[in-house]
Amino acid sequence: MRLKILKVAYFVILFVIVVRLFYWQVLRFDDLAALADEQHLKSSTVEAPRGQIYASDGAILATNKPTFLLYGEPKVVENINQISEQLAKIIYPLSLTPDQTADPVQLNALTDQYKQDLTKDLYWVPLARDLSADTKTKIDQLNLTGVGFDNELSRFYPESSSAAHILGFVGKDSSGQQTGYFGIEGYYNGDLKGIPGITTEEQDANGRTILSGTYDEKEPRPGHDLTLNLDRTVQYFVEKRLKLAMEKYGAKSASAVVMDPKTGAILAMASFPNYDPNNYYDFSKDAYKNPIVADSYEPGSTFKVLMMAAAINEGEVTADTRCDICDGPVKIGSYYIRTWNDQYLGDLTMDQVIIHSDNTGMVFVSRKLGLDKQYQYIQNFGFGNLTNIDLQDEMSPEIRPKEQWHEIDQATASFGQGIAVTPIQLVRAVSAIANGGYLMEPHIVHSIDVDGQVRIIQPKVIRQVISNQTAQTVTQMMVDAVNLGEAKSFAPQGYKIAGKTGTAQIPVAGHYDPTKTIASFVGFAPADSPRFAMLVVFQEPSASEWGAETAAPTFFDIAKDLFTYYNIPPQM
Repeated sequence: MRLKILKVAYFVILFVIVVRLFYWQVLRFDDLAALADEQHLKSSTVEAPRGQIYASDGAILATNKPTFLLYGEPKVVENINQISEQLAKIIYPLSLTPDQTADPVQLNALTDQYKQDLTKDLYWVPLARDLSADTKTKIDQLNLTGVGFDNELSRFYPESSSAAHILGFVGKDSSGQQTGYFGIEGYYNGDLKGIPGITTEEQDANGRTILSGTYDEKEPRPGHDLTLNLDRTVQYFVEKRLKLAMEKYGAKSASAVVMDPKTGAILAMASFPNYDPNNYYDFSKDAYKNPIVADSYEPGSTFKVLMMAAAINEGEVTADTRCDICDGPVKIGSYYIRTWNDQYLGDLTMDQVIIHSDNTGMVFVSRKLGLDKQYQYIQNFGFGNLTNIDLQDEMSPEIRPKEQWHEIDQATASFGQGIAVTPIQLVRAVSAIANGGYLMEPHIVHSIDVDGQVRIIQPKVIRQVISNQTAQTVTQMMVDAVNLGEAKSFAPQGYKIAGKTGTAQIPVAGHYDPTKTIASFVGFAPADSPRFAMLVVFQEPSASEWGAETAAPTFFDIAKDLFTYYNIPPQM
């Protein structure tokens, strides 16, 4: 009996052993193999070279430069306190700007951080990134045990702050990976970042590489290169003139954009204050946003040419139609619509309404057009929707539902008050007048190089907003506004420029600030065959509140540079 029990026990134990062996060797084989690999195989990501960004002439605007990642090996490092102090003394000064002095408290904090990192129960810890070759040499000369370097690539912008709001910058995301933010870097991050590679190597129990062990490498795939429509010479003219004018007129900020009205290509775009994407972390986060695509404002009188175009296109008025309500302020409910200088000429033609920038004349136009058509043309010109420009931070202010508009809203919108736009929306809308009525989609990037295959981004027509005949009529009205309007003394002689000034008050807490304005000028040239359209905007100029005395002269100065650059002779 006892023997039988022993036999049964033997077979039960044997069965249990077989089952356990089957469980570990068959069912858990993959898990155990992976665990074993984790213990003696180390995989590391090889960063892919980020795609380069070129100007239209092939000059590099964004590229990569070799830098180094400093790392420590806690299980190998010796004299942690001494090493931490030596590293901190070399690396801490790198974070200081030229006007800053060393702070012993911050230096000690960095030293303590290194001590904590080097005592972690890990084989490898990162200590500092983006170190230069000179810094690497200084650390190498210390012959520190348990400290080493990995090669990295850091983003570099050769033109420094030039076109910063177009380019954006590359920073680190929450996982420490390079990521594009704002502008082109943000919008095209998926194209630019490439596909990382992976390196796998065998290590011993102390985490050291076994030279004769397993080694496998998957090469990274570089990101795609981008070529922009940006013309560096035009960009230079715009930045130079805009910065000087901003200082001259005491403006809080300034922006300008130059666009090819026939294709939608953005030739230049600048805003001040700006920042240096090489050192973006030294600037306020408010500087990163591109005001041309991400800020809204009331366009003021620059909007008049669009509403006039709508009325002419609908056959409600012609250039010679006379205003029968322009002999004094127009009363709407409890409000009075007045001219900008509170002077009234009476019996104005529509051409003269644009020349004198007459608000009462625009009320006449809006009444002829009617709310339904006026609202529809505002939408047709692209307001209330994104332009789909290829920059990450574009926004679009909403247009209130038509049902919420009152008579006073219809009237004020006709001269650009009570309606918000972005600069890129406005310059695109006016470019439709320069382009025979066709509204284009604006684009920064001209082509994308995908593994040697260049893909051209073709011009895209959104819709025809007005007829070619209407466009010609409004163009002539804008030419008359330049030659006979309040900014005529600043216009370059002999050139046919179509343009319109704008001076808008700034809404604050339900009312308009009586002391602050947004001054602007929008136009295109040469008027008969436009080579460029341009918008200049100043926020709160202190030298003069009027667009005719600030934005207009700046526009004309840039235009003169462009006439010379494009070899455009006088037309008159």
